[in-house]
Amino acid sequence: MILERRKFLGQICKTTLTVVSGYVVAINTAHAADDDDQDEGDIGPLEDLMREHGVLHRVLLIYEEGLHRIATRQDFPGNPFLVGAQLIRKFIEDYHEKNEEKFIFPKLQNSIGETRHDVPILLQQHQAGRSITDSIIRVATENAKDNRLTDLAPQFIRMYRPHAAREDTVVFPAFHKAISEKQLDEIGEQMENQEQKLFGEGGFAKIVEAVAEEERALGIYELDRFTPIPEKD
Repeated sequence: MILERRKFLGQICKTTLTVVSGYVVAINTAHAADDDDQDEGDIGPLEDLMREHGVLHRVLLIYEEGLHRIATRQDFPGNPFLVGAQLIRKFIEDYHEKNEEKFIFPKLQNSIGETRHDVPILLQQHQAGRSITDSIIRVATENAKDNRLTDLAPQFIRMYRPHAAREDTVVFPAFHKAISEKQLDEIGEQMENQEQKLFGEGGFAKIVEAVAEEERALGIYELDRFTPIPEKD
């Protein structure tokens, strides 16, 4: 594909505080990039959308850690539900989902098969998710450990895990089959321009690092934290 894709790790986060769509996010520049000249390489818009789902899944882990600590009456630093909801609002709902609604779903609404059935449900879930995010932001702003979050966050998690999985395994492959490579490139270019407009150069890397900073604060950044420990005989 003839596209100059965004730089993933290079030329990002020159200061310790970065404004991401109106929110001031602390960025640890020591972790943000190892090599200023490292490029992402050529990737397409569907791969972009799928890795953005990776950001979503990592925020769901932040929610789950917050829920665990509330349930076990453990303290936690800061306001993980508010930070997570703000990231979801700005990056997932106001950017990622808008791209799906503008470019992906309209092409599949009149298709045959599973995707024709799925698209109206996915659109409905986008609206439901935004409503839940509104509530999480409102409640968490009032009280970071409010028990109402133990109802709101699980609703969001339960809906979005199958939502993202269905898009990755059914909707996006169907969309790829339905359009030409030229159309795919044109859509990728429009998505790229919108990302830079909203988040600036290296926007995806800034979002990923903002998520990572919250994971570090909660002690869930290290991947081996999720490896089960075998029981000893």
